[in-house]
Amino acid sequence: MKTKTFKTLDEQIDILISKGLVFDDIDNAKSILLRENYFFLSGYRHVFLNPNNKTFIEGTNFRELYAMFSFDRQLRNIIFKNILIVENNLKSILAYVMSKNHGFKENNYLNPHNFVKDSKKTRQINDLIRKMKRQISVNGKQHAATAHYLINYGYIPLWVVVKVLSFGIVGELYTILQYQDQKEIADVFGVDIYSMVEYLPILANYRNLCAHEDICYNNKTQKFIEDTKYHRLLYITKSDDEYIYGKNDLFALVIILKFILKSDDFTLFINEVSYELDRLAGKLETITIDKVLHTMGFPNNYKEIVRLD
Repeated sequence: MKTKTFKTLDEQIDILISKGLVFDDIDNAKSILLRENYFFLSGYRHVFLNPNNKTFIEGTNFRELYAMFSFDRQLRNIIFKNILIVENNLKSILAYVMSKNHGFKENNYLNPHNFVKDSKKTRQINDLIRKMKRQISVNGKQHAATAHYLINYGYIPLWVVVKVLSFGIVGELYTILQYQDQKEIADVFGVDIYSMVEYLPILANYRNLCAHEDICYNNKTQKFIEDTKYHRLLYITKSDDEYIYGKNDLFALVIILKFILKSDDFTLFINEVSYELDRLAGKLETITIDKVLHTMGFPNNYKEIVRLD
């Protein structure tokens, strides 16, 4: 079995030079590598590599590699704050609907009878209730609002408890709600139940990716979204009768956010992404921004999605 050994900053730079990367300022590069981690930074090399021999395209500068790294960091920040908007909206709407229709105390939202009547989902319902109880137990006393209700009222209402539940838990919770509850929530977002069930795990995936500073711009999810009107209206190219963009790539997330964010929030989101892409374009020398867009799964006319209904 092969083993990896520790490399000094000089050795890390020598490896990159041996692969054809150009350095203008070695000391600055060392400082960046020390702060940002060679392994993570080198994860952005793929867009700059020759496909045949895995060396850098001739003339590729460390500045470009670092520009891609910095772009992805800003992209993650933009995506993360918008997914947090969706997360807060979902928690608020779900808590309102469930409290109105079934009650707001623990014996209501932790009661298996208040979820879908489907024997195939009995185990999932019981497992999810246990997860909720665990998160409430672990996190409940750490938050001022939940601690306040526990101390003064002896229970935590659902509109407060959702604050200590993870987005993944709340997304899974949606899948076991009764049909009318699911529909009432989906209607607020302007989508159908099937789409909500399809979109929530993808949003949770990107939320976790952004929160842990993983590489985002070229991420591919295991789940593919269904074809939408935006694939058609943007004239996205097909290959073997499948759209080449917007299925399990970053543009699929953009389409999801187009559906469920408020119009003003989505416009701001696209404007911020466009600004960062324009900044990156000005720093690239050996590749074009079109290559980055392709890697992201963005059609060149991606900004037009803002004006589409």
